[in-house]
This record gives sequence, C-alpha cells and structure tokens, in this order.
Amino acid sequence: MRRSIVEATHLAVLVSLAVVIHTVEAALPLPMPVPGVKLGLANMITLLTIVLYGARSGLLVAVLRSIIGSLIGGTFLGFGFWLSLAGGLASTAVMSLAAAAMRKGYLSLISVSVLGAAAHNLAQVAVAAAIIGSAALLRGYFPLLLLLAVPTGLFTGLAAYYLEGVTRRALRHAGGPGAAA
Repeated sequence: MRRSIVEATHLAVLVSLAVVIHTVEAALPLPMPVPGVKLGLANMITLLTIVLYGARSGLLVAVLRSIIGSLIGGTFLGFGFWLSLAGGLASTAVMSLAAAAMRKGYLSLISVSVLGAAAHNLAQVAVAAAIIGSAALLRGYFPLLLLLAVPTGLFTGLAAYYLEGVTRRALRHAGGPGAAA
C-alpha cells in the first residue's frame, strides 16, 4: 500500500513538472528558424517517467500534460491541444519501445529522446495535415522538422540523462521506487 501511494505521489510531481514546463515553453517565444518549433522540454519528464516507472506511467504523464496544459493555456480541444496530444502519444509510444531496446544495451537515453522528438514532430505534422486537408504539409514541413528533432532531442535527452541520475540518487536516499534500478 505504502509503495503505491509513494509512486502515485512521485507521478503527481512528474505530471506537475511536465505541465509547468509545457505551459512556460508555450508562453515563451523561442527564436527558432521554423514556426511552431519548440524544444520539447516537457518530453524529458515523460522520458524520465518511462525510465523510472514504465510505459504506462509515461503515457499517463504525457496525456495529463496535454490536457492540463491546454486547459491552463486556453487551447483545450482546439488545434494546439490535438497537436500536443498526438505528439505526446506518438513520442511516448516510440520512446517506450526504444527504452526497451535501451535496457538491452542497444540504444542510449539520448538516442531514445531523439527518436521521441522525431515521432512527436511526425505526429504533429500528420494531424495538422489531416486538419487542414493537405498532404503537402507532410512533404514540405516534416523533413525540416525531422532535421530539427536531432538537436532538440539531443538537448532534452541530455537533460533527462542528468535528471535520471539526480532522481535515482534522491530515490535511493528516500528508499523509494526506482531506487535499485
């Protein structure tokens, strides 16, 4: 019983962090060369959750981040919400599969993050193309977004790598879940 309460508390903190990062990133105009491109910093929290607690928990963080973040940002059920949700679902699925390969030693945490960034971008462009009814968006915009997924995925992967070490040390001192892994 205690373990599930502690894990639920940890997940609530991770959701809160993801929502705050999502909201701040949406509010800050970043000087990116392509309209709509973000660093995807909230994805590092989803990735950290997948590594510490598994795919189901990562999916929970991604979905709640999209819902709560869009409620706070005033975009719930609007264009931005669907892009956020699609990107979050796709990146979580890909990062969960890639994290399984990472545990076997085939991939690094950073490569898992880059794959998640690419999946996030593809899903968002696919949803945008479906909403506006133009596949040209996929052909013209996705290659550029795929290229930008590398540096953004590297950055969030490095941040997640650092956070994983810090979090595991904190959990080890607290005796919480994820301490032994």
